[in-house]
Amino acid sequence: MSASRPLGRARDELAHLTDDGGAWPRPWRLAVGRLDATAREAAVLVLFGALDHVPAEHRSQAVAAELDVLLLARATTLGSHPGQVAFPGGRVDPEDDSVLDAAMREAVEETGLDPAGVEVLGPLGALPLPVSNHRVTPVLAWWAEPSPVAVVDERESAYVFRAPVADLLDPRSRFTAVVRHGSRTFRSPAFRVVGNEGEHIVWGFTGGVLDALFERLGWAEPWDAADERPVL
Repeated sequence: MSASRPLGRARDELAHLTDDGGAWPRPWRLAVGRLDATAREAAVLVLFGALDHVPAEHRSQAVAAELDVLLLARATTLGSHPGQVAFPGGRVDPEDDSVLDAAMREAVEETGLDPAGVEVLGPLGALPLPVSNHRVTPVLAWWAEPSPVAVVDERESAYVFRAPVADLLDPRSRFTAVVRHGSRTFRSPAFRVVGNEGEHIVWGFTGGVLDALFERLGWAEPWDAADERPVL
């Protein structure tokens, strides 16, 4: 555990982000294009906690070595964002009472986690995701009592895994992802994560959310944004 930041400190800092209704401190810089009138509401669960007993390799002064965030790799056969690393989540359904309920329901369906051990801290501001025409609300949560997680439906997810936050903060794991579609170029903060199942690149919407959260929390370490690498 980090000598300067005990694990529970991260929970308190995350909870504080929702005190003002979860407003983002700057315009969302990753949106490419605009949502249209048919845009759907969606929610993702941004779940932090000690997901296992394996500490991060990188030592951060901002967070405890045990602190993780739950991610998954989407199935490569999906029509939307195939193969990308994402937070658990999906569309808000009519039976969902709120975006908080939708984020938790989707996380349970995708990872099999036990919701009884999850403390929902609150929503952040909704963000546009024009590529799939969704308005996505990140829901911050803390894993007070972790439970086993795994791929529930291989048609939806290829992997479910923990990402040590300190390793994500490591400047050596960070770069700017570049994707070109015709005459347009898309750039986003990116993170390289190495786990038992191999290497994952976190970029796009998920990379942007993590980047903005780390900056807002004061956890980020200086990194070279000029290091640009193609990811597709």
